[in-house]
Amino acid sequence: MGTRISRLLAGVCVLAVSLAVDDGLRVFGEPARRAGGGADAQAAVALGNKKQSFDPKAQFEKGQKALQNGDLQAAEAAFQKVLAADPRSAGAYSNLGVIAMRRKDWDQALKLLQKAQKLQPHMAGIRLNIGLVEYRRGDYTNAIAPLESVVRDQPDSQQAHYLLGLCELFTQHWDKSVAALEPLWPQMSHDVTYLYVLGMAAHHAGEKELDEKALSQLIEIGSDAPEVHLIVAKAYLNHRDYDNAIAELNLAVAASPNLPFVHFNLGAACMRVNQYERAEAEFQKDIAIEPDVAENFDQLGMLYLQMQRDADAERSFKEAIRRDPHMAGSHFGLAKLYMKQQKEAEALSELDLAVRLAPESENVHFLRGQLLKRLGRQEEAKVEFAKAQKIFDADLAKDRRALGEEQEAVPNPELTRQPDK
Repeated sequence: MGTRISRLLAGVCVLAVSLAVDDGLRVFGEPARRAGGGADAQAAVALGNKKQSFDPKAQFEKGQKALQNGDLQAAEAAFQKVLAADPRSAGAYSNLGVIAMRRKDWDQALKLLQKAQKLQPHMAGIRLNIGLVEYRRGDYTNAIAPLESVVRDQPDSQQAHYLLGLCELFTQHWDKSVAALEPLWPQMSHDVTYLYVLGMAAHHAGEKELDEKALSQLIEIGSDAPEVHLIVAKAYLNHRDYDNAIAELNLAVAASPNLPFVHFNLGAACMRVNQYERAEAEFQKDIAIEPDVAENFDQLGMLYLQMQRDADAERSFKEAIRRDPHMAGSHFGLAKLYMKQQKEAEALSELDLAVRLAPESENVHFLRGQLLKRLGRQEEAKVEFAKAQKIFDADLAKDRRALGEEQEAVPNPELTRQPDK
């Protein structure tokens, strides 16, 4: 159990379901073709029924075998030869897409898989891989449609349900996330990561009974493994129970000081109980372990803002954006900093980016309204304030603030990263 959870915590939120090879990637066979048409038939006529020196079927099988053996270069060469003979081979495009996925070249994988989908629109496995690629690219919104189609066509697909639930979660569609995740309870109620994600979705959706059910089950099946302490701590963080979260994270650190994301979460928890010096130290420890995790620098920037260390805050936000230009929180943090320094042009530029990246953020629209009002652009400011109010009302922000929960939720980088090895 510990090994699988470790991989999940390293960022593999795709279920360990043995659908095919490596992280649920689908390797495709060549679809059957009708007799009397296509490139094979044309080639046969052109050759006057002579024995062909090149056999696309054999070449395709050669590529499949190489792919299954992990020889990506040989597999790629074989499938490219298949395409040269038959440019409408959906299976070749699909498997070239899988090769690009193995190489973590998500943009190239998406292009290849979309070509395969045009040729074979009814093949659910292609759409599943497209959803998986969009998920890996961090484009959770565009991952939803292909994953929904797989769930519709293959309602028993655990992987599609789980990925869909995660994407709905990351796009803050709490009810839809619960709808995708809750049916997996019979199969997955002993998986700590699943229980944490389900509880988080239920918590934000206001489904208190399901939230408590998931948390109780999570605690009941927990063990002394450091990975489990981390997941239990995440559940406590989600409920803003920082004392219990810190206690669980301390246990995880004692057992495994270099566990990925444990110091990040400990830093986030300490920051929220105003233990600023320890929070800074914990974020720095996680940076030493995982120097490319943008959220460490984003949270450090927020911490430095609270400590009024403006130069450190600006440097940290820029480091976060350098690692991940889609960090809306860091653009927002820079905007707050520049407004404080009366650098209105720079602040507006950062807020424009933040709005584009987080269009449903009440805080972003409200701050942009404040800045536009300061600039004398009253009508535009009114529009931003109206958007902020609409989000405020729809998102039950009043209820959260009445409960004293105005602190931002702790980010979940461990749910969106994949392992480095």
